[in-house]
Amino acid sequence: MPKFANKIIKILIASDFILNLGWGLVSPIFAIFIVENITSRGPLEAAKIAGFAALFYWITKSILQVPIGRYLDKNHGEKDDFWFMVIGTFLAAFVPIGYLFSSLPWHIYLLQILHAVGMSMAFPSWLAIFTRHIDKGKEAFEWSMESTFLSAGAGIAGGLGGILAAVFGFKTIFVIVSTLNVISAIFLIFVKKDISLRDKDSIRAVPVRPFVEP
Repeated sequence: MPKFANKIIKILIASDFILNLGWGLVSPIFAIFIVENITSRGPLEAAKIAGFAALFYWITKSILQVPIGRYLDKNHGEKDDFWFMVIGTFLAAFVPIGYLFSSLPWHIYLLQILHAVGMSMAFPSWLAIFTRHIDKGKEAFEWSMESTFLSAGAGIAGGLGGILAAVFGFKTIFVIVSTLNVISAIFLIFVKKDISLRDKDSIRAVPVRPFVEP
């Protein structure tokens, strides 16, 4: 990333890249995992379970995100945003481990709800911090960098997910996903010293230490 992107923006983009790299591994193998581990009634039943899994995730996330976003906006400083972002990301890391112990459809549905809760906490707070600390005059560029890295992570993982599953199996995939999720959350901790704990109206005036390039 260019040298003129500040430390917070770089860390947020790196964290999001790692997160999407991990979860992108699941996409190409999730339905096959359901066929082999959750149901013995064939691919049509597996497709139904996968569909309901998506339903539980997106409906839960849609219900929770707006009230969480409103709550975060009403509180002064970025301390609440920071902790929601970090805790939500860590929470999502338990989901792929849960897949390892799943044997029934409701196990998957429950884990999807947990994943949605984590992302409902992490997503609005991540966006809020990114928006407040974006470099003035470089808004389009830095948002495009975020989108590019997000897409790259998902694309790379999509290509690798099927190969890794074929070679190492589902258990290895889910452990990798959880590990990358935890690493993504750890990255976020490094922005704590650079965010404002005071009124959000004064956040843009808070100096941000530049990220030193090697």
